Amino acid sequence: MSKTISKKKVSLITLGCSKNLVDAECMITILSESDFELTDQTSEAEIIVVNTCGFIESAKQEAIDTILSCADYKKPYGKAEFLIVTGCLPQRYATEILSELPEVDAVLGTAHYVDIASIIHSLFDNREQANKKVVSSAGSLNHLRTDRYLSTTTYAWLKIAEGCSNNCAYCAIPMIRGPFISRPIESILEEATHIYRSGIREIILAAQDTTDYGIDLYGTRSLPLLLRQICKISPDIRVRIMYAYMNGITDELIEEIASNPQIYNYLDIPIQHADDDVLSRMNRSDTVDYIDLKISNLRNRIPDIVLRTTVMVGFPGETDCSFNNLIRQLSAWRFDRLGCFIFSPEENTVAYSMQNPIDSDTSASRYDEVMTLQQGISLQINLERVGKVYDVTIDSISEDGIFYKGRSYAEAPDVDPVIYVLATEEELCIGNSYPVRIVEADAYQLTGVTHNESTQ
Repeated sequence: MSKTISKKKVSLITLGCSKNLVDAECMITILSESDFELTDQTSEAEIIVVNTCGFIESAKQEAIDTILSCADYKKPYGKAEFLIVTGCLPQRYATEILSELPEVDAVLGTAHYVDIASIIHSLFDNREQANKKVVSSAGSLNHLRTDRYLSTTTYAWLKIAEGCSNNCAYCAIPMIRGPFISRPIESILEEATHIYRSGIREIILAAQDTTDYGIDLYGTRSLPLLLRQICKISPDIRVRIMYAYMNGITDELIEEIASNPQIYNYLDIPIQHADDDVLSRMNRSDTVDYIDLKISNLRNRIPDIVLRTTVMVGFPGETDCSFNNLIRQLSAWRFDRLGCFIFSPEENTVAYSMQNPIDSDTSASRYDEVMTLQQGISLQINLERVGKVYDVTIDSISEDGIFYKGRSYAEAPDVDPVIYVLATEEELCIGNSYPVRIVEADAYQLTGVTHNESTQ
């Protein structure tokens, strides 16, 4: 390996979801092992890598804007010699990126994160090979590292599978990421052990569908088994489940969450809609009655469970009646957390050419109505938490030192509100957990004080 090349500085910018973050952390590990120097100062980098999302139109636009912004740091205006684009966007649009964005020197698809160091070397070895394209069929676990670099300090995402086989009508993920592939349980446990030994206690399981884990590898849904095995690593580990599907919420899984104190009473379950006709057109396997049954089962068995969901408005054929059904069910189900998206027509998906599209004004109005409804629900739920004491993990402290930012079992990082813990004479340690009494609440924020302080 050329010493001159290996000491080059690399800046890696990652966009999109938590699963993309894991991919970026794995690339950082590979680059570090190849003796590249990582920097978070893009202006100082000699190689810039943009790890992109290409799921919906807004994500694609963000990726393009970021690529163009990074191009300003290339020679002769900056220090960067090469700009490389990785991930979801080049998996879908590699040829278009290289033809329409001449500033980009190479693209890597989602099956080639593992090649990031070798691609950089090939660019330096033969500068005429700029505009290099490395894209193949999606679907690979070969870049996932059990000893990966961890960019977070109080929690870590753990990817247990790649790809998706649900084939929802609106979704490009199967094209971008390939079919669902479970990681072997031994590999996951090795990485979970690495995370624990790094001093992190909260492990967040991620996949396109975590409840499908094991079907392809072991012939049965194996998430409950995986949970038990992770928890055996140490009694200090806490596990949070994200990206679950209703049809994978089995009685065994509910019982495992209910009976295992190391698993947070929290589930992220995207339902997408609450009208049977729309769900059918989306090619979702759930019905409203089935969703209702699962929510009832979860809350009956785990009364304090926090449920997060995601819904979509503006899907082709969503009538006023079907939208009103969504509003009615959301009012009845009262999810603790909810995210809402406006339908984005994606090329080569079934929904792209569906009839009866919804105009943008109607979609925006429906989005506002859903979020206004949820704001009221979230406010009521948060007000009910005032006066209660929660175990809160401290994630950070404000620059002015007035408050700490933390989370209880009820708050997932990045997508949920934080708990602001007022600073006192007692110094709180980042990463540690403390009993915190909630003293103030609004729809998207909670404020608390350490419990021993509140009782003095």
